[in-house]
Amino acid sequence: MSQGFPPVILRPSQQPVVQRGGGVTTIPLVSRACGSTGLINGITIFPPGGSIALHWHNCEESVMVLAGRATVEIDGALHGMQAGDTTWVPAGVPHRFLNASETEEMRILWTYARADATRTSAATGETQSIDAEQAQ
Repeated sequence: MSQGFPPVILRPSQQPVVQRGGGVTTIPLVSRACGSTGLINGITIFPPGGSIALHWHNCEESVMVLAGRATVEIDGALHGMQAGDTTWVPAGVPHRFLNASETEEMRILWTYARADATRTSAATGETQSIDAEQAQ
């Protein structure tokens, strides 16, 4: 057990949904709230044509496309992705995800390699903890 927390089963349909702007939503899953000390993850859902702003993290991140088609920008290079494709992005590398479809939603499963992961906006330089984003 992790710090006295029992193992849990997390069902996305029973988790709170966080509005990220532009119709993009996130469903937090594993986090420090359930006792994780080494990683956090969740699902982000992009409406047709939806995207998130360019940013980077204080740790490694892996993202798997669960459904739909994505375009990922990593350090200035664009890459097409489809369901099952997975990224690994080192700490400090600017990246963002865009839904490549104008008609279908896109879903990703993200995992950060630290429970205290942060996101820094490339546009503003503002850094916020992922926990704080999910508490909105």
